[in-house]
Amino acid sequence: MILSKNYKELDYIYLGSILLILITSAVVQATASYAVVPGEPYLYLKKHLFTMVTGVILFMVMAFINYRDYRSLIPILVFLTLLMLVLVIIPGVGSVRNNARSWFDFGFLSLQPAEFAKILFIVIFADFLDRRKDHLDTIFRIFLCFLVMLIPVGLIMLQPDLGTALVFIAITFFMLFAAGANIKILLGLLLGGIGSLVLLLFLHYQMGLPLPLENYQLMRFTIFLNPYNDGKGGLGAGYNIIQSLIAIGSGGLFGKGFLQGSQSQSNFLPYHHTDFVFAVIGEEFGFVGSVIVLSLFLLVLYRALMIARKSHDFYGFIIVSGIVGMFFFHIVESAGMAMGVMPITGIPFPLLSSGGSSLWSNMAALGIIASIDLHKKIIRF
Repeated sequence: MILSKNYKELDYIYLGSILLILITSAVVQATASYAVVPGEPYLYLKKHLFTMVTGVILFMVMAFINYRDYRSLIPILVFLTLLMLVLVIIPGVGSVRNNARSWFDFGFLSLQPAEFAKILFIVIFADFLDRRKDHLDTIFRIFLCFLVMLIPVGLIMLQPDLGTALVFIAITFFMLFAAGANIKILLGLLLGGIGSLVLLLFLHYQMGLPLPLENYQLMRFTIFLNPYNDGKGGLGAGYNIIQSLIAIGSGGLFGKGFLQGSQSQSNFLPYHHTDFVFAVIGEEFGFVGSVIVLSLFLLVLYRALMIARKSHDFYGFIIVSGIVGMFFFHIVESAGMAMGVMPITGIPFPLLSSGGSSLWSNMAALGIIASIDLHKKIIRF
């Protein structure tokens, strides 16, 4: 069977916006990673460019694969997801970084399976919701959906990786909302979850209630409320936020200029090429540059939603909704973390932060959206 695809109807604004973001990403990493390794200013930039090129190839591969074919592979995808998340927490198999056993270290290459598990989860969960799209009107049925999400989240918390676990929760809410779940129940669960979290934290700090989190995780999660109250006068857990706020505040309207950021170029701001890359944008390119970058991402997400609307089936619509939800949460959390209005979770800024696993998984996700756009009309001869 020969399939003829109407390439003229592809969303080239979507594709062009992604290209602009990748160009921006290279510029940002050129300055954000310049002073990370003394004597090797372009080490991380070279790695980032390699990841970008291979990411574009991955994008194209995912775009040409018909997204509907994933449905016949759901059992295999479920097994692969669970296998990765189980193997990585086994000592001697998974590698520890930043107090979490979250990586496979192959020497020449390191991979974070949770990043790819997010994409697999979206594809799997979209199939799960598609089969139940007219039966998401009771709390029991919606709760069943959350039980599906709790399996990968539980394994990720064993690493432990609180930030990625929160991404899975956000994805689940977005996809359930898009699938037509009872909005009152979703809102009730969301508010109830936030309220329960606040109550547990209050009981922990006021009455010593034990929580299944390390002290450093709890400190990172709450220190944004007052970064100077870290027990070390702002030199402990609150240090990163304080330096990030100094960087963004000093950038003003138009920024200090390329390679001119004092906090990043002098390495006062830790993780400025990964977790706090948005602070570098604010410092060197200012408020205007930050707004332009965020606007590019907003345009990509808007065009993705337009592709979802044109999708011929509910499955494709839900997949796009999950990917948009994932990107939206990452962007809000990462930018908010740099501005001191969101907890420090350590999740990367999509496409801008240095890191192969994150960029590859994001490009794969964007490629799936392109596949939904590319295969929306198939003419059979």
